[in-house]
Amino acid sequence: MNYRVVWKHQPGFTALSKPGDAGMQHLSYGMVALAPGQKYELQPCDQETALVLLNGAALVSGAGLTKEKIGPRACFFTEKPWTVMIPAQNAVVVEATADCEIAVCQAPSTRKGQAFVVGPDKVKELSLGKPGFQRRALMMVTEEVPAEYLFIGEAIVPPANWASYPPHRHDFDDLPNEVDMEEIYYFRFDKPQGFGIQKIYTDNRSIDETMTVQDDHTVLIPEGYHPVCTAPGYAMYYLWIMAGKDRRFLSRPDPEHRWVVQG
Repeated sequence: MNYRVVWKHQPGFTALSKPGDAGMQHLSYGMVALAPGQKYELQPCDQETALVLLNGAALVSGAGLTKEKIGPRACFFTEKPWTVMIPAQNAVVVEATADCEIAVCQAPSTRKGQAFVVGPDKVKELSLGKPGFQRRALMMVTEEVPAEYLFIGEAIVPPANWASYPPHRHDFDDLPNEVDMEEIYYFRFDKPQGFGIQKIYTDNRSIDETMTVQDDHTVLIPEGYHPVCTAPGYAMYYLWIMAGKDRRFLSRPDPEHRWVVQG
């Protein structure tokens, strides 16, 4: 089964994953690349949509927004994101005012309403981990943001560090220990030759995958523990998109590696 998809840059929208791919149940994901003046049109659908501006600037109209500015964002390693949340059955037009790249994150929803923007001033920032597995977490779509399935953030990982470590999973609804949420990672590095290593595995090893990740790689995580590391010399960015009915930042660490944070 192929858990990794590569975005090959081209103008407009490129679909990268949908329910059914690699065992995914809820998430659809794609990327939009626009030059100034170009437009992306989101048609009404039975999904809630989050548009995450990776870089550039644009105007968003529809679903209660009138030429709402998002951006500019020049560098996702140093600047916080802009996210547009669009409930189901809404049409929206995005017009680029600079070269821009936008992640399109979707999950099924019956929830209706008007679109709204989660600007950089509303992004939660956390510093997670210890030396060797540290990361900066930026959280845009949390349980406090109106949505049905989506839960979204970004991670900035310094060179030679692990993230999602100790390995954790969110496969079962077992409060207060764990919630059931599938996930997607989309990667970028601070140098074009940068790379990292992603692992996905379950307790019974029905999934046991190890893969190289580079710029514009997307990894689908239907279940299992999913630690990732970046090579020395290369800072790593990844957008993470989770989907589940009980939206919480809650996971269960692998018991074999829990000692790393307990010691």
